[in-house]
Amino acid sequence: MSPENVQEESAPERSPAAFRVRSARTGAARPFDRFPAAVDKRAASTPPANGVVAFKFGGSSLLGAERILHAAGLARRAARSSSVAVVVSAMKGVTDHLLSIAHALSDGKLTRARQEAEVVLNLHLDVLHDLRLGEGHDLRVRRELQLLGCDLLHEVPVQGFVAASAELFDRLASFGERFSARLFAAALEKLGIAAVPVASSEFVLTCDTFRDAQPHLEQTKQRGREILLPLLHEGIVPVVTGFIGSTPDGRITTLGRNSSDFSGAIIAHVIDADELVIWTDVDGIYTANPSESGEARLLHELSYDEAHALAASGAKVLHAKVLPLAAETDMVIWIRNTFNPQARGTRIGPDHGIPRPSQVRGAV
Repeated sequence: MSPENVQEESAPERSPAAFRVRSARTGAARPFDRFPAAVDKRAASTPPANGVVAFKFGGSSLLGAERILHAAGLARRAARSSSVAVVVSAMKGVTDHLLSIAHALSDGKLTRARQEAEVVLNLHLDVLHDLRLGEGHDLRVRRELQLLGCDLLHEVPVQGFVAASAELFDRLASFGERFSARLFAAALEKLGIAAVPVASSEFVLTCDTFRDAQPHLEQTKQRGREILLPLLHEGIVPVVTGFIGSTPDGRITTLGRNSSDFSGAIIAHVIDADELVIWTDVDGIYTANPSESGEARLLHELSYDEAHALAASGAKVLHAKVLPLAAETDMVIWIRNTFNPQARGTRIGPDHGIPRPSQVRGAV
């Protein structure tokens, strides 16, 4: 599926056609959604025949109900011709709130920590209200958010001292993506697309270097395919939490700040996606920062090597680990603007050396 013409559409609300993974509160190690026995795991062997595309949405694309519905509309359009998996970040600003809880706990400021936790929960409940899902759907999702909020508040003791360990930081930081996945899946269902939130910590296996965990890709791919491919075969859009994984003994980890593009590439790699579309707030990759230079040009085509060189040199293009994963399977990567979906964006793929390295130096 080429995403060049993907843009938001409006359509009447209808009931989703498919099942929903049941939520199970099984503790911090397994944050929410379990694999549904109703889906045939034998479908995990091969991707769907109609092609697979992964969409990754950053925090600015998900800030509030209007933006979430707009992003969900982009996914719905793609789902008409391809199987779609969505990877979501936390809403913009939420991770900072969550990390401030950890700092408050380490300072012994329990009241402040609880207030911050309540701010996070109420923020997502407000977005749910603005989504206007309909009474039955709203009640179900509200209950899920409230249960997740209880888990978050449980991290804040009534009294005492909490050591601000890296493990605690990761556990708290994971809540942003977990809230976000529930809301995005609900928005897709409002638009008539069967969707289910999936915790990446169920299958993204990492080392125990908290706050900068490295994924074990082969084990992650095997575990992830057992969960994601059957959903895709059933026409269900998995909405996967970016940013987070878990250790072999089930402790939540994060891949580090600004790693959501890497998360998107991991999920796309797991499902053998033909394309990974990274939806952000710019039209693509430029030769210079367009806000600082009137001569900045949008780069429409880049090879893996050119894009990787830019990322490795510190340019704000992509996480440096995205390109090697894409190159393994010749997966095409698009950088596109959520708020200007009519723009073609930047295409990164194999053997596309249209702009030479001298032309793209300093791209952002």
